Amino acid sequence: MNVLDVIKKLDAYPKTLEEFSQKTICGAAVTLISSIIMIWLLIFEFYAYLTPNISEELFVDTTRSHKLKINLELYIPTISCNYLSLDAMDSAGDQHLHIDHNIYKRRVDLSGNPIEEAKKEEIATSTKKLQQNATAVEKPTEKPSCGSCYGAEVNSTHCCSTCQDVIDAYREKRWNPEPEKFEQCQRENYVDKEGEAKKLALNEGCQIYGYIEVNRMGGSFHVAPGKSFSLNHIHIHDVHPYSSSSFNLSHVVKHLSFGERINFANTHPLDGMEVSSNESSMMFQYYIKIVPTMYVKLNGETVHTNQFSVTRHSKSVSITSGESGMPGIFFSYELSPLMVKYTERENSLGHFATNVCAIIGGLYSVAGIIDSILNSSLHVIKKKIELGKFS
Repeated sequence: MNVLDVIKKLDAYPKTLEEFSQKTICGAAVTLISSIIMIWLLIFEFYAYLTPNISEELFVDTTRSHKLKINLELYIPTISCNYLSLDAMDSAGDQHLHIDHNIYKRRVDLSGNPIEEAKKEEIATSTKKLQQNATAVEKPTEKPSCGSCYGAEVNSTHCCSTCQDVIDAYREKRWNPEPEKFEQCQRENYVDKEGEAKKLALNEGCQIYGYIEVNRMGGSFHVAPGKSFSLNHIHIHDVHPYSSSSFNLSHVVKHLSFGERINFANTHPLDGMEVSSNESSMMFQYYIKIVPTMYVKLNGETVHTNQFSVTRHSKSVSITSGESGMPGIFFSYELSPLMVKYTERENSLGHFATNVCAIIGGLYSVAGIIDSILNSSLHVIKKKIELGKFS
């Protein structure tokens, strides 16, 4: 026995002579089916190999960020845009009234069809107006006009140049303003404009969308009917001439997130939620717990966003209910001191090769066992048929 004969004895895959092998229809069917399954599993395994593995960590949030971005899209089908106010307040008491410079409002009819294009009011526009007014005052040929506040002046130099200035001065004094008697309101045709807006208040719907940037701390924001203003550090909504029971706050939260969207994370759990109510004067409250989240992509790019969970509550604030509050949609949020970090990592090539071998070897073995069982069964049935014992 030479060396080659010794090596041949180590062969774990002895070959059968061609004339002793037998091919069957059953074996062909098993081979075809197992091959299709094998290719299908290999494609999925290759796709899983190309998809980065995501690891998760939890640690104390020590990052410093000045602003929290709130992305919002609400649809309120029964109250017009001119009669809805969006306001925000943080836990430090910093109020931001009429945040429409970052928010778009689109008027829609009661069927949800848009009436006109969405409108946005920029802060920069108001600043430019102030700068233009300041430039006009500096010109020696023009004298600045100082309108009367009709007894609501704070001091001798207090001027009320516009109708809104007079109304705000009256509210500071806790007086009831009568715009039809003010010259500024008559000049601006304020009464007619307000009357037209009030007629449409309950005959239109509104889509509110955009983003708000607030201080990175706990706080709240809300959408409520009526014009909002602050009086002696108290937040008030003026719904005159309607009562609070006139408003149906049924709504759809089309989107709400605090930062960028991550599909596999809980960054948008309220999307598409519809809330309907047969009662008027309802107060809908959403208590939100925000968890700061960091997502490190495979290319090293870092995305800072936030996940959140929500607890919902609603109550009637009508006079007969005895509950305090005002009708509206209120969102209160708190930030967790912990941060979740997701990191993308490449899958191991060795792990992929091992899985491929397991798929091929496993299917080959299972298919061989199935073929052997079927072949043996068919052979037994054939013998019984030949002997006339098959029934």
